Amino acid sequence: MKQSIAAAVALALFLGSPAALAAQEPADVPPASTAPVPGGVYTLDKSHASLIFRVSHMGFSNYTGRFATFDATLDIDPQNPAAAKLEATVDPASLAVENPPAGFLESLLGPDWFNVAQFPEMIFRSTKIEMTGDDTARVTGDLTLHGITLPVVFDAKFNGGYAGHPFDPNARIGFSARGSLSRSAFGIAYGVPEEGSTMGVGDPVEFIIEAEFTGPAWADAPKAE
Repeated sequence: MKQSIAAAVALALFLGSPAALAAQEPADVPPASTAPVPGGVYTLDKSHASLIFRVSHMGFSNYTGRFATFDATLDIDPQNPAAAKLEATVDPASLAVENPPAGFLESLLGPDWFNVAQFPEMIFRSTKIEMTGDDTARVTGDLTLHGITLPVVFDAKFNGGYAGHPFDPNARIGFSARGSLSRSAFGIAYGVPEEGSTMGVGDPVEFIIEAEFTGPAWADAPKAE
């Protein structure tokens, strides 16, 4: 019996090892299309996107939160990316933070902070895109937050894309972006430290975005056999 148990444990460990997992992977993964990424309207792949923010907590750490519900569309011509148009919406009520104390999340959603009952949506619309490198850009746009619309700027990096793949027969492109804004400028000034102090919740808010978009169908997709 002991030998049987030992053999079962050994088998389980082997099956979970990297070598065994690699052996179970398909030998031939079909390649993606090598055709240029097409222009057109791309929509956010919400399964491969995140919107995170960080803000100083008394200077001791950068408190981190995220929004779980957001959407975006990107109208882009890869031959002229500076002419692209980006529009995004965020549901502030989808705010999520780690291990919030009792009542804390409700406070953040209430009148002192996001006041989601009165301002149930954030909207961003790009107004200018400046290419800063072969695959980087500075994006300027109007952000409506907490009932106030102001320009914000963020830096974006194009991570790559394809016109299609046998497992994903639509064009796909991906970006990483980050920027910052002053929350008090949008009327969310609760807890901002006095000048020269860090005792409070910082005014500058850094936001970090990872996003994949899906676009036009793969024009030359192989036909199913």
